[in-house]
Amino acid sequence: MRLFVSVDLPGSLHDAVADVQDEFADADGLSFTDPTQSHVTMKFLGDVPDGEVEAVADALETAVANAGVEPFDATYGGLGVFPNLDYISVLWLGVESGTELFVRLHEAIEQELVAFGFDPEDHEFTPHVTLARLQHAGGKALVQELVREWSPTVGTARVAEVRLTKSALTQEGAEYETVASVSL
Repeated sequence: MRLFVSVDLPGSLHDAVADVQDEFADADGLSFTDPTQSHVTMKFLGDVPDGEVEAVADALETAVANAGVEPFDATYGGLGVFPNLDYISVLWLGVESGTELFVRLHEAIEQELVAFGFDPEDHEFTPHVTLARLQHAGGKALVQELVREWSPTVGTARVAEVRLTKSALTQEGAEYETVASVSL
């Protein structure tokens, strides 16, 4: 099954995420994510054999314990793109406060899951919530303008758990299901 590790945004922030996405509605070429599935990906794992899922969940529990991070409040806001404003593939919402705790959690998760056998990340971790993917450059100028000139704050939420999430790709988009959750 296709898995990733996530911190999910609570339902109380979903409408605010959708409101930010609405500002980009005229940007041709954007494919928006479902705001009800908003999350920060801590580590993408890819396809994991069913027989290994429990061991991966145990490794995640060890990683969270090793991180030594207590539940914390994170404020989501600010905009960015990957890889850069000249070539945009992903539009994202950032983390305004709580970044250092997300990074600490990520580093512990990365260390434990790489030791388990998963590939190490090939880029620096930037905690973010994906808002959209740019399919073609039709709306690139609008995206560039809004990212440069607008810095919305979506809200603050308590981060109290990390989830091992199953992602099933369907014609309507990805469908997520929590396989395991680990409390901070």
